[in-house]
Amino acid sequence: MKTLRLISSYLRHNLMSAMAYRGAFALQVFGMLLNDVMLLFFWTILFSHFPALQGWTLRDVVTLYAVVAFGFGLATIVCGNAGRVAHVIASGDLDYYLALPADPLVHLLVSRTSLPAWGDALFGLVVYLVAAPERWTTLPLFLLLGVLSALIFVAFSVIAGALAFWVGQSQNLAMQLQNAMLTFGLYPVDIFPGLVRVLLYTLIPAAFVGSVPALLLAEFDWGRLAGLFLVTVALLLVARGVFALGLRRYESGNLVTTRG
Repeated sequence: MKTLRLISSYLRHNLMSAMAYRGAFALQVFGMLLNDVMLLFFWTILFSHFPALQGWTLRDVVTLYAVVAFGFGLATIVCGNAGRVAHVIASGDLDYYLALPADPLVHLLVSRTSLPAWGDALFGLVVYLVAAPERWTTLPLFLLLGVLSALIFVAFSVIAGALAFWVGQSQNLAMQLQNAMLTFGLYPVDIFPGLVRVLLYTLIPAAFVGSVPALLLAEFDWGRLAGLFLVTVALLLVARGVFALGLRRYESGNLVTTRG
């Protein structure tokens, strides 16, 4: 309950801060919406020439894209620092979170939000419902899968960022890994050759943030849903374990900062 209160407090505070500059907030959300629309337009053009791609239709790809956009948006709205873990560690800013009584990893993740991410989350939700109006009945499943996708995004970002405990200045490496996760997640896993497909289920688990949820929405299967739950829990445990192990190697940055 203490952790949930911390998350809700930061989410409320970050949203109130964004609302202080409504024009800038709306502009960033609109910019991200426009970016997402352009990417979706690319898929529409592609499927106008090819009715199916390795068994994936335009509707399937739109579903995949909606889940990824919603999951990524939700992840960076709530855990806006997920993509900055390596920077926080390398710069010594982690001292601030270690000095407070809250869980340092959770506190680090939720203490920041991404304003454009609201555009991603809104786009994913709207596209999913508009693309097929009868999908209102599967909205609860879409939201659940979006949350699982968001948790996988966050867990992988923590793992990638925690490499800074051992590598040092690994911000670029962490960013490349996170970009790979997002980029490959936007494509149906079946279009890739065998070895790449294995990597997308293991080393960079991009298949679990897009393709697997999309397949569940197209054809629900309890076994596949249970497998997705297990993968999500496993990645969260690995992320927490890697971060905790890295803390043993962490050397204070000796920063003196004031935060209001």
